Amino acid sequence: MMPTITARELMVSNLITLSPEMEVLDALDVLLRRRISGAPVVDETNRLLGVFSEKSCMQFVVSAAYDGLPSSRLMKFVDTNPRVIDQETDVLTIAQTFLDAACRRLPVLDADGRLLGQISRRDVMGAIRDQLRSVERVRVGAGLYISALVESDERPI
Repeated sequence: MMPTITARELMVSNLITLSPEMEVLDALDVLLRRRISGAPVVDETNRLLGVFSEKSCMQFVVSAAYDGLPSSRLMKFVDTNPRVIDQETDVLTIAQTFLDAACRRLPVLDADGRLLGQISRRDVMGAIRDQLRSVERVRVGAGLYISALVESDERPI
């Protein structure tokens, strides 16, 4: 049975976020310096505008190779339609979303589109591992056999 853990319990809320006014190279510096694979881009009211990721950086590199000097505006390389979830999304739905979408993180939004937190695939893996390890399992062969409880002459077989 899968545990009933929600995004509210899994999400990290102390996030590194990027501003839409940033230059691409400055955003790239943030990812490298913080050793993260991506970060949400939010406006001044904390509304999610998109996600800047390693994939975004690869788009910048390819653009630089083909266009010479590409735009240095961050928003040109931001995924403005990322998969998102709300804080009541259950862990099984979160895991399925990660399977269906090619993303490493899922922003958690409130009803107004404001960023509350983020969940990574690793967050889901850790939560499931912890949950499954806390469940006591009966080892195969560790239970009592009915023959041990009944006298030999009363056994059905």
